[in-house]
Amino acid sequence: MFKKILIANRGEIACRVIKTAKKMGIATVAVYSDADRDARHVELADEAVHIGAAPSRESYLLADRIIEACKKTGAQAVHPGYGFLSENEEFAKRVEDEGIVFIGPKHYSIAAMGDKIASKKLAGEAKVNTIPGYNDVIETAESAVKIAKDIGYPVMIKASAGGGGKGLRVAFNDKEAFEGFTACRNEAKNSFGDDRVFIEKFVESPRHIEIQVLGDAHGNVVYLHERECSIQRRHQKVIEEAPSPFISEATRKAMGEQAVALAKAVKYQSAGTVEFVVGKDQSFYFLEMNTRLQVEHPVTECITGLDLVEQMIRVAAGEKLPFTQADIPRRGWAIECRINAEDPFRNFLPSTGRLVRYQPPATTMEAAEPMPQDGGVRVDTGVYEGGEIPMYYDSMIAKLIVHGRDRDEAIARMRSALNAFVIRGVSSNIPFQSALLAHPKFVAGDFNTGFIAEHYPHGFRAGDVSHEDPDFLVAIAAAANRAYRNRAAGISGQLPGHGVRIDDEFVVVVKADDGQHRHHPVTVQANGQMRVTVGQRSYSLSSDWRFRDIRASGQCNGEPFTVQLERQGVWLRVAHNGRVIEAMVLSPRAAELLRLMPFKPPADMSKFLLSPMPGLLVDIAVKPGQAVQAGERLAVIEAMKMENILTAAQDGNIAEVMVARGESLAVDQPILRFA
Repeated sequence: MFKKILIANRGEIACRVIKTAKKMGIATVAVYSDADRDARHVELADEAVHIGAAPSRESYLLADRIIEACKKTGAQAVHPGYGFLSENEEFAKRVEDEGIVFIGPKHYSIAAMGDKIASKKLAGEAKVNTIPGYNDVIETAESAVKIAKDIGYPVMIKASAGGGGKGLRVAFNDKEAFEGFTACRNEAKNSFGDDRVFIEKFVESPRHIEIQVLGDAHGNVVYLHERECSIQRRHQKVIEEAPSPFISEATRKAMGEQAVALAKAVKYQSAGTVEFVVGKDQSFYFLEMNTRLQVEHPVTECITGLDLVEQMIRVAAGEKLPFTQADIPRRGWAIECRINAEDPFRNFLPSTGRLVRYQPPATTMEAAEPMPQDGGVRVDTGVYEGGEIPMYYDSMIAKLIVHGRDRDEAIARMRSALNAFVIRGVSSNIPFQSALLAHPKFVAGDFNTGFIAEHYPHGFRAGDVSHEDPDFLVAIAAAANRAYRNRAAGISGQLPGHGVRIDDEFVVVVKADDGQHRHHPVTVQANGQMRVTVGQRSYSLSSDWRFRDIRASGQCNGEPFTVQLERQGVWLRVAHNGRVIEAMVLSPRAAELLRLMPFKPPADMSKFLLSPMPGLLVDIAVKPGQAVQAGERLAVIEAMKMENILTAAQDGNIAEVMVARGESLAVDQPILRFA
């Protein structure tokens, strides 16, 4: 077994690998860029080596620096995590050539599966179901149209080297096939330096289901059941679960056996994932193989009780798998939500900055530790309160994983954990995750990869979040206000006759952006336990909430709850199950007078181009005095590995450029002023 390994990655996956290495008594080496000098993975590792500047192409993607760090520290092996160099065959080969062990598959396995065209041919030879299609290089758009017609519409046009949704189009007719082929080639060339494109049948109502495989150097390969990854936004996974609520035992077995056959065909040694697209009739076809550890590997760990990182390390050290296919259990149900630094109410634009508050829910499961009998909650993260979410890397803050006896228990546990997850300073996608988990079709297991596009066609808005009992949030606001009043009444030294008087009748005013606030008359009684009446409903509340806390847990009518509660000036902000209200609790007379107050609309910013996100201004394409047309490029902002092009909404003239190229921008910071 290795004495020391280097983790060629950052963030939560680097921290995850370190946990298993420590359990196994293996010393760890972290690598870090300028932006990650104070990162959590650097603190957790036994040693750390600086490898370059903040952009990943100047640090985490430099194979020379990583190999040099191995030699400098005496690391015998490298774990690449996921992303960066994890599926780079040249890096894997160079590591091996230097006498260092690559904790992952051999370079020839990565090469065989890395090319989508070659991998499909290999899959066909291994008798793995493949989608009907044309897997040779297509030279012209006219040829693409002819091939698409022969296969039968709809078809999917994909770049051979594609990934992350780039170089991918669906065509339903000749025109879309012609245009899609051209667009895919251009995108593929620009993104990957490889313009090869192939065409295959598009499976309607498709599900994305993947099989986790594990192979060793002695020819043994097993599958560790499946993961359901169909809840995706723009081809990026949002929620993953294991097992799938859709496939039958027969389909599960057939998919698993085909995944093993493919892994054996490429002499696969490590953890890997074979991805399938599954039709509504449970027909399934090979999509691609990810020759690395997946982001969503914890859900497989939960249902099998296996530590996948440990198995990768043991296999890399030459050990045999200690179990056979028949030994692998499948217990309960696990769900993972990716908690990302993005604003769901601004079309999921990246949100960078300092984590002013970071309080994950209480955990009962831990990576690299045995699974508790009753399941629980696990958080995998690489951040800490007060730390920065840098603009140079992906947007993941944490992975929230839950395990329950069945799917209903897992969903309930995840909703409760999301309610308890406090993140301030940056926006997060927690409200969106909460809304997805509450959607009746998700709860019923009735979804496919088009679920988000179908149910949120215009993006995600606050109004999209339904709450089973909106009056509950009103009751929480009233109870919190009563707690503040009780404290104020107890302050000593109040003038006789002028002390704080507590009445039972209040009006909870729920804020609306247009000034048409909703008024809810409430009655609050506090005789030992708080009882709040809103309309016809009565809520008996008890809680451990303290004024300084954002998170409040307790019981309502005998049922447990967790909400987030904080004061913002005269308003109380209450969040629960993805729904957020801002409320002011007033006496009936004050509420009556509030109705008479004129509404002050927000300032007119239509003459300004505002930054939609925090990021780096990499280009400003216009000058003062310049005339611009609708759709014309104005500026480019870079954040979290993505370039965001801002264009003119209408024709106009530039009056003033208010920032300079290379400047870091805040959300809603003016960039340009129009005449």
